[in-house]
Amino acid sequence: MAKGKTRQKLKQTVKSHIPKDWLTEVRIFYRMLIETGKGISQAGLINIAIVTTMAAILTIFGCLFRSSLSFQTIVNDLGGTLQISAYLDDSADTKAVISRVKDIPHVKSVKFIPKDRSWNNLKKDIDVPDVENPLPDTLHVKVDVVNNLDDVLFKIKEINGVNDTSYAKDWVKKLQTLNKVSHTVTFVVVIFACLLTLIIINNTIQLVIQCRKEEIEIMRLMGVSNWYIKFPLVLQGAIYGLLGAIISIFPINAIQVYLFKLHDFFMIPPFVLAQPIVIFSVLAVGVMFSAGGSLICIKKHLRV
Repeated sequence: MAKGKTRQKLKQTVKSHIPKDWLTEVRIFYRMLIETGKGISQAGLINIAIVTTMAAILTIFGCLFRSSLSFQTIVNDLGGTLQISAYLDDSADTKAVISRVKDIPHVKSVKFIPKDRSWNNLKKDIDVPDVENPLPDTLHVKVDVVNNLDDVLFKIKEINGVNDTSYAKDWVKKLQTLNKVSHTVTFVVVIFACLLTLIIINNTIQLVIQCRKEEIEIMRLMGVSNWYIKFPLVLQGAIYGLLGAIISIFPINAIQVYLFKLHDFFMIPPFVLAQPIVIFSVLAVGVMFSAGGSLICIKKHLRV
């Protein structure tokens, strides 16, 4: 046992002192690319099925992710237009109440509406009897995003001088539900896409390993490094994922046109970086999970 460890240590020491020729490294990498090409050619028509399936999976993921980003932008902007109405007591110190409301986190703006103005506007809209003004002074409070409305509302109610509050609760709930559904569906699709990718790549690489089983055994007997055997198979899986991701970009770009129309309808500008983020994510998911599936399959079937 001790001799084996000494021999291994000596081998590593000698190897570390051997000068590396960069041209040799380039040739080794070139041979790995050739081996990758062999693996792809041996898969035959299965390559088309793999790439199209990968493209379909990544298209669904990309379209849902892109839609989710648009919905998030629209919900946040619409939430910013919603406002909380805070009705003040007649004896309230208006300036002090406004100052305390502005100090609440996530409050975007505070607008004071005197009761005389509200009463005059009401009399312009409808016929009201000639009675004393029953309306209170009002604060219109805007919040940065819709998800913070409830927290801000609760803190406003605790301020002395605030008699009552109100806001479009049903509309806020609908916006929050839409946002949650969008994120949940996108997350589920990501998990499904990853699992399906791993299964497809696993079966493909297993087929390639079976076709090249004797060749791989010969390389192992010749002392070829494990990485030389692994890399072409991992690269093959990454190529499948990359090609599928590139194809999926076209339908993702197409759906963006309809999302722009949705933004125009609500008169809300789209998130500028949404498309680059989605494209990068699709490429990353396609390549990383395809290469990861290949690596898992290699460890399972080659034990190297």
